[in-house]
This record gives sequence, C-alpha cells and structure tokens, in this order.
Amino acid sequence: MNSNAKKMLAPILITLLIVIYYIWFALTFIHIEEISFIAKLLGGTIPLFFAATSIYVLIERIKEIRSGEEDDLSQY
Repeated sequence: MNSNAKKMLAPILITLLIVIYYIWFALTFIHIEEISFIAKLLGGTIPLFFAATSIYVLIERIKEIRSGEEDDLSQY
C-alpha cells in the first residue's frame, strides 16, 4: 500500500460511516407514521443533503492528497 493510499484510508472510512448514519437517519425518519408529510420530507432530505456534502468533501480531500497539498497551513 503506497503512501497516498494510507492517507486516504481514514477519510474514506469516516465518510462511509457518516454517510451510512445519515441514510439510516433519513430512512428511519421517513418511516415514522405519526408525523406529517412535510416533516418527513424535511427529515428525509436534509440528512441526504449532508451525506452528499460529505461525499463532495471526501472527493476534494482525495484530490488534495493526490496533488500533494498535505499541509494547507504552510500556505499562510
């Protein structure tokens, strides 16, 4: 396993866990029968939006790792 693969492992695993949690939360919220349709819609779409955002951030992080921009603080 090369150096870049080791650096990408933790962000991928954490993002995977976060996305699974958000999808589980959205599906659980949708299946609650006592709440209104609007609440189900919001409770289902907001976590899915967060999951999509997490995936986007993961993709950006992978691009940073591959380009070699490891230490962003050194630019300031």
